[in-house]
Amino acid sequence: MIEFKGRSESIFIVTVVFLGISFIAVCLRCFVRLRLVRAFGWDDALMVFAMGLNILFALCGITGSLYGMGQKLEQLEDGYLETALFWWWLGQTSYVVTVVVARISIALALLRLTVSRVHTILLWCVVGVSIIVGLVFWFMLTFECKPVSHFWQRTKPGHCMSIDKLLDIAYVYSVTAMICDFTLGLLPIFLVWKLQMSRQTKAALAGILSLGCIASAGVIVRIPFLPTYKDAEFLYATTQISIWSNVEAGLGITAGCLVTLRPLFRWLGGTSYSPTRSKKTSGSMPLSSMNGQHASRSEHTTNSTKFWRPDLNPDDTRAIVTTVQTAQGSPHSSQENLNPKPGAWDGVNVHKSFVVTTDEA
Repeated sequence: MIEFKGRSESIFIVTVVFLGISFIAVCLRCFVRLRLVRAFGWDDALMVFAMGLNILFALCGITGSLYGMGQKLEQLEDGYLETALFWWWLGQTSYVVTVVVARISIALALLRLTVSRVHTILLWCVVGVSIIVGLVFWFMLTFECKPVSHFWQRTKPGHCMSIDKLLDIAYVYSVTAMICDFTLGLLPIFLVWKLQMSRQTKAALAGILSLGCIASAGVIVRIPFLPTYKDAEFLYATTQISIWSNVEAGLGITAGCLVTLRPLFRWLGGTSYSPTRSKKTSGSMPLSSMNGQHASRSEHTTNSTKFWRPDLNPDDTRAIVTTVQTAQGSPHSSQENLNPKPGAWDGVNVHKSFVVTTDEA
């Protein structure tokens, strides 16, 4: 039976819970993108990579809590201090890379929805700032001590940089991460504002896409605990930093995956879904004809009356057909492409036909 001391149990439980939630979210995203949509993109690959880094980060928290993270010095077993400090150091360096990669994945996913050049530039700025500030903070954490191993082997010769300098870059990173997360969370509201849909649908869509704001909660809550870096009871005092770092990483990955799961809900609801064309269900008929066969492109060009209703006479000039046609769905998106493209006969075809009749007096 594992015996937790101090606050180590809190670190263990939070880490396991958010690891499980984020792992399930990534698995569902992969199922949607590989099986239902069949359009696995760079944003999906980056999210899978972020999940791999999150597993490493979580293992550091789990293992570290077993060896002394969250415990006071007098509670540590003999020889555990060095091991606990090593897992704390490795966990924090893994955390920085994890959240930055997850943020980039969310930004790339939103780039698919942008139409305005301003929004595109804004998203690329978020990516650039996240990478630059994240790399600086990662280097500061990784090479805080010289040699690096002096961070956990304090009995050996070496030295570490001033804690005040480390706190300065930690504050800069936290504020930057908060701004980037809010940008990714609020931008979808502007993306869907001009779409032709009801207000309720706009609100729901903007809410789903804005889940990235949730990740900023972990950043905001963690900021007041940054000064605990200076505490003599380092492993015990920095418990909240470890906990909220796991919360931020887990929520960021989960929120980034939830916005891709709409096809999964349609599939679970019994709606047939195909990345290229809709599957026929039992008893279904083409919208353009009650029993007609789909004509080839050449046949459609020369004799479009094959798309008329069977009760209409093809030679009757009083019959009128109205056609709305769109191109086939894009292979890089989970949504149907409803932009008309001249000369393309694959995709969505809607035909309306009627006959003008006269009554003899």
